[in-house]
Amino acid sequence: MGEILKIDGISVSYGSIRALTDVSMNVNEGDIVALIGANGAGKSTLLKAIVGLEPLKSGSISFAGETICQPKHHGLTTDLIARRGIALVPEGRHVFADMTVEENLDMGAFMVRDQSLIEKRKEEMYDFFPILGARRKQKTRSLSGGEQQMMAIARALMSSPRLLLLDEPGLGLAPLIVQDIFSKIRIINEENKVTVFLVEQNARLALRTSGYGYVLENGRIVLSDNGEALLRNERVQKAYLGA
Repeated sequence: MGEILKIDGISVSYGSIRALTDVSMNVNEGDIVALIGANGAGKSTLLKAIVGLEPLKSGSISFAGETICQPKHHGLTTDLIARRGIALVPEGRHVFADMTVEENLDMGAFMVRDQSLIEKRKEEMYDFFPILGARRKQKTRSLSGGEQQMMAIARALMSSPRLLLLDEPGLGLAPLIVQDIFSKIRIINEENKVTVFLVEQNARLALRTSGYGYVLENGRIVLSDNGEALLRNERVQKAYLGA
């Protein structure tokens, strides 16, 4: 399959502080691609830039051959980017705590006008994440961290995206829960044919899950290779794998 996401020389600044500098990378349709790096490297900033939440100083971002982000407000707004088929699961999940599981999923389908299709997708999410089906009428604040993360992913999938952006899906969760979530990510990719771009602090798990990976340091891409090669890379091992 061809390229679905192209990031071409983008830079992002917060005032006088440069968060990303001349970042270029590609994601091919059907792949899982990982982005690893230390805290503060600019990983979340990059995901926000893709969906139009951080303005570009320079460069451009294209999705499925269409330019969606350019400097000086010449790109698409975040809602229009979402309508093109990109969904972001942000770091920290950002669920609607006082809404039920079902109401949160409804929020994920805000672009869908066909109510029967919304109901069908909700049932698919309950089948895929059975705990959500069992708790569909519960307030989201009553869910565990792992259950909330599953719900955040399910909410993103309600829009039936072509590209799923995941920002630290394993953050703060028990290892067994993280393994379960990553097994779901593989199924989403392989069976649902959703391309996945993954930011994850657990570099070993991220690279094992991904076909290709990038390393971001101080706002710059310093390495890129297939996941297995990065796992064997001495620089990656010393910096991120504790080797």
